[in-house]
Amino acid sequence: MSAVRLRGMHALVEHDGVEDAVAVEEPLEIRVDGEPLAVTMRTPGHDEELALGFLLGEGLIDGPRDVTLPEDLSANTVDVQGPLLRDVSARRFYTTSSCGVCGKGAAEEVKVLAETFDDDGLGIEREILASLPDLLIQPGFEKTGGLHATGLFDAAGALLVVREDVGRHNAMDKVIGWAVRERCAPRILCVSGRLSFELVQKAAVAGAPILVGVGAPTSLAVQTAGVVGMTLAGFARKGSVNVYTGGHRVR
Repeated sequence: MSAVRLRGMHALVEHDGVEDAVAVEEPLEIRVDGEPLAVTMRTPGHDEELALGFLLGEGLIDGPRDVTLPEDLSANTVDVQGPLLRDVSARRFYTTSSCGVCGKGAAEEVKVLAETFDDDGLGIEREILASLPDLLIQPGFEKTGGLHATGLFDAAGALLVVREDVGRHNAMDKVIGWAVRERCAPRILCVSGRLSFELVQKAAVAGAPILVGVGAPTSLAVQTAGVVGMTLAGFARKGSVNVYTGGHRVR
């Protein structure tokens, strides 16, 4: 069995007589007022943002909350100040690094939690939209090849923040959590991989009218984006991009 030596977001593992860097994956228990609520498999780092972004995406908070980390960070817990906006006493969440709260979501729930994006006045040049994935800073991916990234941009294509995680949904939660703490309305989100329903759900509930990704969207992602009036764009690479919904925002 190979020895694993942790180095922050990556670990060093020996194989075939050489040492390689792999992405770290560990559980994080999210508590509210000391009571366990959710467990997610994630890459350690920016855990406060992850907790806030997760709770916002589930419609459980609507703004900043105090977050407490244990003195021993290896405890892998984070405690968020309550109360929550709705009762979840009979419910527990478990998320893996490959998907979010599996089997939970549907387009109808997004319509309840998210406001419909109407004439918000936001627009972006098609060339800029296509270039956003190239601006994502991904040192963890470059080192391990095993991390996803989400970035928050303004309409001029300036990168405001980027986060990486072994789970694509965690990376987005961390960015949304950053926006919550900074009281910054997320407008344009860019992801490094495919566009699934869960990412559209999180972006919609967070209030981001534009979501673009390097990869392909799923059918439910396109359907849900259309329902809430989001601009959903995929295959953003080499100067081109496919716009599936909300084309009126793309100049």
